[in-house]
Amino acid sequence: MLDEVLEHLITTKHGMYVDGTLGGGGHAEHIVERIFPEGSLIGIDADSDAVTEAKRRLHRFHPNVQVVHSNTDQIATVLRSRNITAVNGLLLDLGVSSYQLDEESKGFSFRGHQRLDMRMDQRQTLDAHEVINTYDEHRLSKIFWEYGEERFSRKIARAIITAREMKTIETTGELADIVGATIKGPMRVKTLARIFQGIRIEVNDELERLKIILNDSLDFLADGARIVVIAYHSLEDRIVKQFFQKHAATSIPSGNKYLPDTPCNPKLRIITKRPMTATEEEIVGNPRARSAKMRVAERILEH
Repeated sequence: MLDEVLEHLITTKHGMYVDGTLGGGGHAEHIVERIFPEGSLIGIDADSDAVTEAKRRLHRFHPNVQVVHSNTDQIATVLRSRNITAVNGLLLDLGVSSYQLDEESKGFSFRGHQRLDMRMDQRQTLDAHEVINTYDEHRLSKIFWEYGEERFSRKIARAIITAREMKTIETTGELADIVGATIKGPMRVKTLARIFQGIRIEVNDELERLKIILNDSLDFLADGARIVVIAYHSLEDRIVKQFFQKHAATSIPSGNKYLPDTPCNPKLRIITKRPMTATEEEIVGNPRARSAKMRVAERILEH
């Protein structure tokens, strides 16, 4: 959805933009190509390998590009430390990147046989190995149900507890075998994807971080600035949708049918009434785009 991102994000070539999920710098490179040399960009990512690749890829745009190794929920700290008070656009391409999925050593994919990890930021201590081998059955089941939306969450959690009583579960392959032996047939692959998604969200605290990013970004969006968010599962998309709706509202419900709602000044104008999705042509070239949903809102400042 590159063309859609560029069309909705960039409102001026002279602006300051933030790519809050920089990855290897793919989106960032195209953004800077559109605004260089007038505009600037700050890219933020928690993955040190991604930061290294992005610096290499974006080096030719120096000094208009700054690459920062940090969690995106630290966006306020990153911007304030650089004396930046307003930006013209923020891009969030959520979830795990193609690079992280393809790089087996990251432990994100159920198709590999690497140590259970799934940390986007290698500096943090909690990883998938700890989650799978120390969480009790109820806690595992809750993660699989709430974050993975997996209907066989209890059955799978019970199977993991049984397996780890025999030996520690060390690798993605071992975990995939346990899940696969529990849920067989045509649902196996989708179940594996949901289980690994739930663990990844838990390890990286992705949903809470997203809420922080969205709330903190409001203070830095200039009048007319755009926030573009691409989500890949319903939990993320629901958070973004509700955030946009809340801050685009012109009144606050009283909660009492006998009392009037309280008028308020909206902070956002929703650009995409419904989420944008990838074209069939793009899905053919990039199957992972099938689940992508893009929402866009524009900052409105009080006058």
